[in-house]
Amino acid sequence: MNAVIFAAGKSTRTYPLTLTRPKPLLPVANKAILAHQIDALPSAVDKVIVVVGYRQEMIREAFGNEYSGRALVYVEQTEQKGTGHALLQCASEIDAPFMAFNGDDLYAAEDFARLVEHDQAALAKEVEDPRLYGIFEVDDENNVVRLVEKPKEVFSNLANIGAYKFTPEIFEVLAHTAPSERGEIEITSAIQTLAERGDFRVVTAEGYWLPIGYPWHLLDANAYMLDNQMASENHGSISEKAEVHGPLYVGTGSVIRPGVYIEGPVMIGEGCTVGPNCYLRPGTVLGDGAKVGQGCELKNTILMAGAAVPHLSYVGDSVVGEKANLGCGTITANFRHDGKNHRSKVKDVLVDTGRRKLGAIIGDGVHTGINTSIYPGRKLWPHTMTLPGDVVTKDIES
Repeated sequence: MNAVIFAAGKSTRTYPLTLTRPKPLLPVANKAILAHQIDALPSAVDKVIVVVGYRQEMIREAFGNEYSGRALVYVEQTEQKGTGHALLQCASEIDAPFMAFNGDDLYAAEDFARLVEHDQAALAKEVEDPRLYGIFEVDDENNVVRLVEKPKEVFSNLANIGAYKFTPEIFEVLAHTAPSERGEIEITSAIQTLAERGDFRVVTAEGYWLPIGYPWHLLDANAYMLDNQMASENHGSISEKAEVHGPLYVGTGSVIRPGVYIEGPVMIGEGCTVGPNCYLRPGTVLGDGAKVGQGCELKNTILMAGAAVPHLSYVGDSVVGEKANLGCGTITANFRHDGKNHRSKVKDVLVDTGRRKLGAIIGDGVHTGINTSIYPGRKLWPHTMTLPGDVVTKDIES
C-alpha cells in the first residue's frame, strides 16, 4: 500500500520557525513531524509519496530515498493550488487504494490502522467548537452525508482532521472538481462528490490528534509525546551530584554536570551539555548539541539543535531555534498580569493562542544581548539580534 503526505506548503502561520525549514521538519520530542508520521503508518504501507515544494531540498536531504524500511518517492507541487491539486500530482504513482494526509499533523498509529480497513474514508475527531473546522454530517452507519467548512450552524462536532483512505477513483473525481473560491482544487470538494454517490464514510479517531497550526502548538505536541511516548533512558553521563526526579531521556555523549536539578519528563538529545547548577522543568527538550549553562532555568521549552542558553537566564514555555544563543541574563516573560490568554501577531492579526503561559518564539541563529527581556508571545525572526538591556515589546522581523 502507498501513503501520500502533503508537505509542499510554505506554512506562514508558523513563522519565524518555518522561514528556515519546511513545517514537516519541525521537531517534536527531538524527531521531525514527518518522521513521527511515517513511523505511525501501518505495516502494510511500503511506499510513501511525499508531495514537496517549499524548501523541498531540506526534506530530500533529511530523509533520502528510504526511511524506517519504507521507500520514499518525492513528487513536486510547483504551484500551491490546494490539497486536491497536490494529490493529482501523484496519480501516475498510484494504482491501488492508498492513504493520504496532512504533513503538519500528528496522528495515532491505532487510528491509521483503523482507517485503512475501509476503501474510502476520513478520520474525524470530536471537537468542542465545530465552527473552526470542516465538519462531517453522517448517517447512522457513519456514511458521510455532507462536509461543510467552518459551518455557521452547528449540526455536528465531527471535525475533518485531514487523514484519508481513497481508491484511485479519487483522481477522476478531482479532475472534474471545480476550483474553490480561493482558486484551489480541494480534497473536501471531492469528498462531497463521493458522499453524494454514497461512497464515503467517517472513522472516528480514538487516539491523539496533534495539529501544528501555529508555533505554540509545538509545545502542546511536545508535552504530549513526553508524557505518553518517552521512555527513561541514559546514554550519556550524569554527575552523582545532579538530582533527577521523574522521567528523563539522555542521548549519547550528553553530559549532566554537578548541581543540575531535573524534574521530568525531560528529553536531552545527543552531545548536549547541561549545568552546572541549573534547573530543567517538565516539558523541556534539548536538541542535539544544545547547551544549558550555569544558573539557568528552563520550563516547558524546546531548544532546537545547537541552541545555547549559557548563563543566568530563564526560558519558559518557549521555542528556541537552531544555533540561537541567548546572552547572559536573558529572560522570557510567559504570564500576563491579568491572567488572560496570550495573543500573538500572525500576518498582522492578533491571534488568541489559547495559552495562559507562553514565552518567546525565537528563530534560528538569533543572538540576544545580555539582560534582554522578552514580552510574552513575541517572535524573533532568524538571525536577528538584541542589544544589551533591550526590552522586546514587539516582534523583531528581519
